[in-house]
Amino acid sequence: MSGIPVFYETALVGTITVAEEGPSFAYDPRWADVRGAFPVSLRIPLGSEAPPAVLVPWLQNLLPEGVPLLTVGQALGISPQDVVGMVEKIGRDTAGALSVSRPRRGKAPRYRPVPDEAALERIIAELPAKPFLVGDEGVSMSLAGAQQKLPLAFANGRFAIPIDGAPSTHILKPDNSRLYGSVQNEALCLVLARRVGLSASTVTTGVAGERSYLLVTRYDRLFRNGRWLRLHQEDFCQALGKSPGAKYEHNRTGIKGPSLKDFFALARQHMEAGDVIALLRAVILNVLLTNVDSHAKNYSILLSARGARLAPLYDLMCGAAWANVTQNMAQDIGDKNRGRYIYARHWRRMAETCGLSGTAVLHNVAALAEKVAAEVVPAMEEVESMPAGSHPMLKRFAGEIVDRCALVAKNLREDGPQDDFPDESQEDSEPAPEPRLDEIVSSPSGS
Repeated sequence: MSGIPVFYETALVGTITVAEEGPSFAYDPRWADVRGAFPVSLRIPLGSEAPPAVLVPWLQNLLPEGVPLLTVGQALGISPQDVVGMVEKIGRDTAGALSVSRPRRGKAPRYRPVPDEAALERIIAELPAKPFLVGDEGVSMSLAGAQQKLPLAFANGRFAIPIDGAPSTHILKPDNSRLYGSVQNEALCLVLARRVGLSASTVTTGVAGERSYLLVTRYDRLFRNGRWLRLHQEDFCQALGKSPGAKYEHNRTGIKGPSLKDFFALARQHMEAGDVIALLRAVILNVLLTNVDSHAKNYSILLSARGARLAPLYDLMCGAAWANVTQNMAQDIGDKNRGRYIYARHWRRMAETCGLSGTAVLHNVAALAEKVAAEVVPAMEEVESMPAGSHPMLKRFAGEIVDRCALVAKNLREDGPQDDFPDESQEDSEPAPEPRLDEIVSSPSGS
């Protein structure tokens, strides 16, 4: 078959070619001379080629997972295993700056307005059966993950649907009946992150009829000279060459995923010292929030001609208030994956493994625990002032975070039990782990 072009705006970055041995990618020889040229991935430097073993997992990470992926495949008549075919159909607007597909002849990028709140409510209601509005004329967009979400353009209080490769500017994430209060939960966590000085996505909430939603401003989009531009990024799974099925350190498939040691090695090799510190603070924050879904796809890297930088945080959730969600962290902290059992010695062990100063790690944990606890109430009030207002679970989320901060600070002053396996010996151990967040939101009844 002929090659599938990969564009940045109107510039040809390279071509995907499918052969008997699988798909591969090669840069267009003119791309390196384009002002501001950036690599597709840290694993695909400028001037190199990507064989199937490199390209396929990178493309997989642009696609949805679980039920949404199956639903898109059914709508398009494409097997979910046909990664290139899938990306070619829904890859005009994805995470990062690249568009994968041939532009429709005579069709310029544009936007289709969402006329009113009722129309938006209908769109939200149809998402389980129609992820990313798949099948609508001119619509080609994708986001990773199992949660229902929709890329949209948003300006002056009005929504619009990107058509023929126009860039989305925001991500709309509807409420989820199986994660009660998810909209206010994520809003609270992202507001908290910004209030304690971490770089995190800007959010607000909204209401469309009977549905509430989180509205996330995309950090990989930039408004300049009267138009929206894309910024390139990749998640840690892509940068480390892992498929979405390996995003947790310990996966149900038995596949070993990236560890914090891998995270920090990546940051130290490709980023600046400030990014290594920012990554450390992000890891600590996820423990304080009880964000059990902080897997390798929920950390990302911004790529430009100037190099690589850690991207703002996104997809932050407090999992402690939901009894149907596992309390296992996505990565081990010093061989421990239950946040309530992490003591000083585990932080020191993590520091040693990741090439960090143990003293600096303990100092950052203590300082951030104090800051987060102090900002919970102001952050909660900020969320309550957003258009969707408060929620019966909001105070519960806030209380769980305050309690976790206090416990982390307390545990920091002692080394804890010398049994290295308290998770299994404690009353609330998980002989049969509860579902992870992505398994819950991916359920057909999880809307």
